[in-house]
Amino acid sequence: MDGFEDAPLVAGEELPALPGFWAAYLLWLSQTEEYDPVPTWFGVDGADADAACDALSDESRWPVFRIPFAGGHTAVVLGCNLPDDPGTDYYITHPEWGRHGHLATVGGHHAGPGLSWRELTHIARTPDHNAPGVHAEHARLLLLLPALGDRDMPEDATDILGDALTQAGVPVASAPHLAGALLEDHPLWEPAEWTLPDASPLSGSREPFRGILHCDEPMSPRCGVRLAQGITREQSDRLARALGTWPAT
Repeated sequence: MDGFEDAPLVAGEELPALPGFWAAYLLWLSQTEEYDPVPTWFGVDGADADAACDALSDESRWPVFRIPFAGGHTAVVLGCNLPDDPGTDYYITHPEWGRHGHLATVGGHHAGPGLSWRELTHIARTPDHNAPGVHAEHARLLLLLPALGDRDMPEDATDILGDALTQAGVPVASAPHLAGALLEDHPLWEPAEWTLPDASPLSGSREPFRGILHCDEPMSPRCGVRLAQGITREQSDRLARALGTWPAT
């Protein structure tokens, strides 16, 4: 992956099969002022969660989760297991692009949100089965969930997330409660308003890019900046269609 040529990257797609993976990956996100989550919410014990956490944070093996979706695009979740500054980065890539598009960073230098609910669910539901990576809808949704931050959530969001958690092995009895906690308040950033800007001119062009949502949260890599830098208008249109945001419906 560009920019990480010397990093010890390894494919992470097998890690979600670990019993404690989702607890290790999402426990921090479900913590709120009212709830102090424990691994049993995810249907696992502390030992399983600790073992998965060790695999996720191994400094000698940085896990990469590829989430291929329409048009040859791939959302990438990268565990940056630096000894003094660990974190998780969220990107979108395409073979034709010169550099990847930055969605969000969870860690010491956090930045986000990186996805609207509309984009998150559309990516989750449109896997490219011809490309390597994670194809199960529930796993795709849960892997990208930490990048979410949306002020305008649909009424059925908790039900959708609860169903994904149940498919991931969370007990049916605790899934609705856990889904609500995961969506209540992001520990690192505020929910954003996502809009289609009327004009966002490409440098050197008189016509605006169309269909790429704009984020109003100042901490987001997508606030006032195009999701992917240096791409052509045609590539931008393909990305907007792949994200399910253009043509507008």
